[in-house]
Amino acid sequence: MPLLMALCVVVGILIGTFYANHLSGNRLSIINSSGNKLNSLLQIINDQYVDTVNMEDLVEGAMPQILSELDPHSVYIAAKDVQIANDDLKGSFSGVGIEFTIRQDTVHVQNVITNGPSEKAGLLAGDKIVSIDDQPFVGKVVTNEEAMHRLKGPKNTKVKLGIIRYGEKKVQYFTVTRGEIPIKSITAAYMLDDKTGYIRIKNFGENTYPELLVALAQLGQQGFQNLTIDLRGNTGGYLASAVQIANEFLPKNSLIVYTEGRKSARQNYRSDGRGTYQRIPLVVLIDEGSASASEILAGAIQDNDRGTIIGRRSFGKGLVQQPLSFADGSMIRLTIARYYSPSGRCIQKPYSSGADQDYEADLMNRYQHGEYFSQDSIKHNGPAYHTLHEQRTVYGGGGITPDIFVPEDTLGMTSYYKEAAMTGLILQFAYNYTDENRTKLSTFKDAQALAAYLQKLNTVELFASYAEKNGLKRRNLLIQKSHKLLERYVNSRIIYNMMSEQAWLEYLNADDPVISTTLKLFKENKAFPVNEEREEKAPKKVAVSATTNVPYMYQWKRMSAMT
Repeated sequence: MPLLMALCVVVGILIGTFYANHLSGNRLSIINSSGNKLNSLLQIINDQYVDTVNMEDLVEGAMPQILSELDPHSVYIAAKDVQIANDDLKGSFSGVGIEFTIRQDTVHVQNVITNGPSEKAGLLAGDKIVSIDDQPFVGKVVTNEEAMHRLKGPKNTKVKLGIIRYGEKKVQYFTVTRGEIPIKSITAAYMLDDKTGYIRIKNFGENTYPELLVALAQLGQQGFQNLTIDLRGNTGGYLASAVQIANEFLPKNSLIVYTEGRKSARQNYRSDGRGTYQRIPLVVLIDEGSASASEILAGAIQDNDRGTIIGRRSFGKGLVQQPLSFADGSMIRLTIARYYSPSGRCIQKPYSSGADQDYEADLMNRYQHGEYFSQDSIKHNGPAYHTLHEQRTVYGGGGITPDIFVPEDTLGMTSYYKEAAMTGLILQFAYNYTDENRTKLSTFKDAQALAAYLQKLNTVELFASYAEKNGLKRRNLLIQKSHKLLERYVNSRIIYNMMSEQAWLEYLNADDPVISTTLKLFKENKAFPVNEEREEKAPKKVAVSATTNVPYMYQWKRMSAMT
């Protein structure tokens, strides 16, 4: 009997090994052999290549190429870039407290953070930084990345800045003690009219949810009865923040989103019924720049028939990335799952690989196809689904299609306007004009008063003269046709330079057709509030703390920089 049992064990081991090696495809061996092959290649290059090779640079160059074969959003981030990549979503960072732009190879201070280190040291908007720690900082060396690298640093460390101030030729020196600089996700919260609150969410960071609660409390003091959440241009952030915000508006046990992947079991995110604003009429604004976590929030509101989505079709990013760090400080964001809206649709638009040129050009293709101007031009690549209560048809496979489509305003669009905008001449003029007239412009305390002043000045004519001196031929008929667009763009940038992002948005929203459509919808009581018979009475508010141990939803780079 012992001999028979031993024989059975041996036979079982042999059979198991056979199936593991053959029927399973010997996947582990393939991975090991491929890894060894890659290591062997690097070793052979290091030992035998004709020239000396910097192996560290070779590996750094190979990492992005390998990840690019997977999907468009799995990325490698070098150690020197990790802090910059993460700063936008953190609640704060250590720096000097300025927002800057680069003009003619020089750092120009665009705004100084109120009560921040630079303001305390005496820096002003309009200052030009020409040296850092007694080293010249002008010319081709000046980039956003290099400026942030030199200006950021540990809290309470000092940096010496050489400044040229407008109207002065002599360099002045300021020593700035670095401190904690808050980063705001919510850049505007004000009343559109006597009943309608407006909140602009720029991204979904660690502090977005508590910032939202503060904004809602401020609007509550002003008696808001309807709410507009603006996610246009919001490229994403942390999944947890989107879930926390959706929880504020949904009845108990409503599915917000679920994630699932090959190695990631399905995980459902549901509302807990503690949200304070479950009954308020709600509108969410999106466009082609709204991606990832923005689409989670918009999809949850739409699929649960909780509010109305207005604008244009969103980006279509439904992949979840997990940050994974290496010992040298570098990291990857690896796609580990897809997310699905409550109706079961995946928002991710089609792609063939990470280096898919059609994927990269999708937004331009939409523009050329006419999707921004006509709802009939929207192509639905995925199957149809239905909302959970009203059974309205929604589509997967390519972003969130709004309930109410508002086309991009092209009235007055000309070749002159396009060239003025795309060459950066409007931004350059607005900054130069602001810099030369700060004393006068600073006397205006709100966007409406400053806008009225700028309109009287005819800034379009001032811009046309500036542009002509800088290579853009004056074309009076086209300027006249585009006068309103040019005036809006030029004046908005001057307001932004002098005031705040909220003032800038207040000016732009004043004649925005998307905002006009929103206000009309509220007046007609058609914002799809949840039926009262489906709701449970919301208990007293209980705040939920933010968490950072969550997947990251891909964030595109910002156009401006802060340090």
